[in-house]
Amino acid sequence: MTHRHPWLYGTVLAAALLALCGGRAAQRPAAPVPVPLTIHSMYGKDLFEFYCASCHGRDGKGGGPVVPALETGPPDLTMLAKGNGGVFPRSRVVSLVAGTDAHGTPIAHGSREMPIWGPIFRSLDPSDRRSVIRVENLADYLASLQQR
Repeated sequence: MTHRHPWLYGTVLAAALLALCGGRAAQRPAAPVPVPLTIHSMYGKDLFEFYCASCHGRDGKGGGPVVPALETGPPDLTMLAKGNGGVFPRSRVVSLVAGTDAHGTPIAHGSREMPIWGPIFRSLDPSDRRSVIRVENLADYLASLQQR
């Protein structure tokens, strides 16, 4: 299965299971279906949709489907450049997502509901280089979402 539209994964899987069971799914509890924790794609948009859109929304404006369950709503990521004098704060975004400062020292960020993705990526993928690329590509994608 390609991960061009990871948000469809659950919908397609649920429909397939219902079709296979002939509507009998309600008769017995189904075993939980494992959801992949990583995707093969390294494209920023794919990474954003898979890891970030549930909170920040597919458009990056902060209206993802889990927002009602959060204590603090996520920020509008399309306004980062506007709030920084018209310049996208790329190094700050990379630091926040990776959870490190400019020297690689671990830091905390955001609310306690916002995960620090760098360590998560490193724990899910043994390649430190791919973890760095994921963070960099996410930052590039966020730069492309900026309102001017």
